[in-house]
This record gives sequence, structure tokens and C-alpha cells, in this order.
Amino acid sequence: MALDLAAITQEICTIATDAGAFLLQERSRFQREAIEYKGLNNLVSYVDKETEKQLVEKLRQLLPEAGFITEEGTTGQEADQSALNWIIDPLDGTANFIHDLPVFSVSIGLAQGKTPIAGVIYDPNRNECFSAWQGGGAFCNGRPISVSPATQLGESLIATGFPYYAFDKMQAYLRILESLMQQTHGLRRMGSAAIDLAYVAAGRFEAFYEYNLNSWDMAAGVLLVREAGGVVSDFEGGDDFLFRGDVVAACGIHPELMKVMREFWR
Repeated sequence: MALDLAAITQEICTIATDAGAFLLQERSRFQREAIEYKGLNNLVSYVDKETEKQLVEKLRQLLPEAGFITEEGTTGQEADQSALNWIIDPLDGTANFIHDLPVFSVSIGLAQGKTPIAGVIYDPNRNECFSAWQGGGAFCNGRPISVSPATQLGESLIATGFPYYAFDKMQAYLRILESLMQQTHGLRRMGSAAIDLAYVAAGRFEAFYEYNLNSWDMAAGVLLVREAGGVVSDFEGGDDFLFRGDVVAACGIHPELMKVMREFWR
């Protein structure tokens, strides 16, 4: 039976909004003593874990046949990446949350194999719910959104992220950064890849690129960009980004941006 992706996406919006309200509630009383470390510079807290538990419970009720790929491993099960899966980041921007910077989000994607088919990113601080489903367009709080009309790097504001591991690629990354600084309106580092991607879909950024990402950082966002009329690729220009970890999402500047990526990235 075919999935009613429009109806499912509407339900995801409700679930994500409830999770966002929980994040704001906990942020008001959060203490830094609750911070845990999963690895070098990789932070987590009880808020991430509890939010993920709530999401898994509700999404399992919504679509029992789907598996789960989650940042905090709540289900304790290894997902089949070729199957139908919920791909969840309960708190994208944990470092921002911990430091009380109001840039973090809930990201929920539904993917069939490597292809996202529904996605929602909710920013509780701005009360903005970005949503999309395959073939249905992209929306913010129910209103259609589209990528920027810009076609040249010289017209663009670009978002990126800074890696917290795999620093062996840092020199190539910095060369890309240096080149783009000289060709664009500027670069921004928000600290939430999901929000970066949502902002590309909404035309606020012309592009976003980053490496060392996980599927839960981008599953919802890459669908938003595509449904808003943008282009998404890996750093080599292919479509193997969801589980590979490097992504370039852009409006019409994508070809010019890829020239820069190919020049410096090896």
C-alpha cells in the first residue's frame, strides 16, 4: 500500500513541535553538570536522550513498519539502511543548546533506502516548522518556500560547519573557506546543519556544505532543499551523501560552487 506522505508529514510536524516545546522547557532549567561526552568534542545530555525516546515512541505508532536510525541509539537495534527508516536527530545543535545559544532544532526524516521521502525540521526558538514530502513541495509553517534565485557565487551567502573530528582534512576545508570568503557575500556557521539546510530551502542561504555529517543531520534537510527547487550532491557531485557524510546543497549556484569544491577537495 502506498504511503500517504502528505498526511504523514503533517503528523510529523505535530510530533516535532511537541518535541521542540520539551526542548525549550528543559533549556530553561538546564545545568551544565548534565553534559556527557560521547567522544572528542561530541556532547550529549539527558535532553537529547529523553527527546529521542519521545520521538521514537510516537513515530513507531505513526508508522509501525519503519525502522529507526537515531543519533542516540534509543532503539538499541541495527537498522537496515536499504529499508524504510525514520532518521532522527532529537536535538541538532547540542553545543548551542548547552551554551544557551538559540540555534537548535528537531530533525525528523523518513527515507526509503538512501532516498528521503518525508522530512520535518522544527526550530522551537523561532517557532518555524519546515516540512516537505517527495513530490509535494517544501513549506515553512504551511506556506510554500523556494530556494534563492541567485545563480552566481558573487550573489551568495553560504553556510558551513566546522568538524569536531577527522582534522586530517582541515587544510583542504580551509582552502575552500578562503576561496569562498573572497567570492561571496560571506559565510556563516550556525551550529545546526538541519537549520542550515532549511534556510537554503527557504532562500535565506544560497548554499550549505559540510563534511563529517551523519544521516540524521541531513535526512530531512536535503529533501527540503530538493523540494524547494535546489540541488543536493556529495562533494564529488554525485548523490551518495546520506550515509557518506559530505553534502553540498544549493540553489542555482551549485555548478559554480562545485568548481571550488573540486579544486581543493581531494
